[in-house]
Amino acid sequence: MPISIAMAGKGGTGKTTVSGMLIKYLGNRGKSPVLAVDADANANLNEVLGLEVTQTIGNAREEMKKGIVPRGMTKDVFISMKLEQAVMEQQGFDLVVMGQPEGAGCYCAANTLLAGFLERLSGNYPYVVMDNEAGMEHLSRLTTKNVDVLLIVTDTSRRGLQAGLRIHKLAKDLNLGVGKSYIIINQAKSDPTDAVKEMIDGDGLELAGVIPEDEQVYEFDLDGRPTIDIDEENPAIKAAYSIFDKIIP
Repeated sequence: MPISIAMAGKGGTGKTTVSGMLIKYLGNRGKSPVLAVDADANANLNEVLGLEVTQTIGNAREEMKKGIVPRGMTKDVFISMKLEQAVMEQQGFDLVVMGQPEGAGCYCAANTLLAGFLERLSGNYPYVVMDNEAGMEHLSRLTTKNVDVLLIVTDTSRRGLQAGLRIHKLAKDLNLGVGKSYIIINQAKSDPTDAVKEMIDGDGLELAGVIPEDEQVYEFDLDGRPTIDIDEENPAIKAAYSIFDKIIP
């Protein structure tokens, strides 16, 4: 079974950038191939990884819902084919973009099929990294519920931290089977205060570490350059790697 690592956090905290750092880390530590899953409706993990999306699982779901299945082909075979087409293969990792439904109506049947095929696909990888939207509902609908490591990314703002704590509670309420939850403070200008540490400890979370605010990371993101290309000697990358060394099995 692969080790599944789910990323979550309030919008703007840099969770997708941290996801890219984690994917790069796993590849450089010989823990590849990695299956990267972009489960955020506002998908942009591909930009962090320097890839252009040509097919999403959401597109396949729409086609199946609308009955656009070739004559003589079952829905199971059709979805399986579309899933394989949606896998973007790269050196050290593969990326799947979930996408989102375009129309109204029930997607339960399609989602059930997709969950099964995605779970089967993930069995081919030692690690699965899932970049999720702020809520965890998308994760519970479309991917395996068993999450070995939940990494909640927050910035230094009180709202960002409160959102992270709510995500932690939601993950428990949804009974996702999370093995271990951590919080990472990203884009930090200084070490967390005692008040911040007390908020985290009081919620039963463990502070994995702090990633400092970094001008190069900001410039790469602003220029649309893949942050996965940033050198490992960069202070933010080094801080992230130090965190991953401690918490990634």
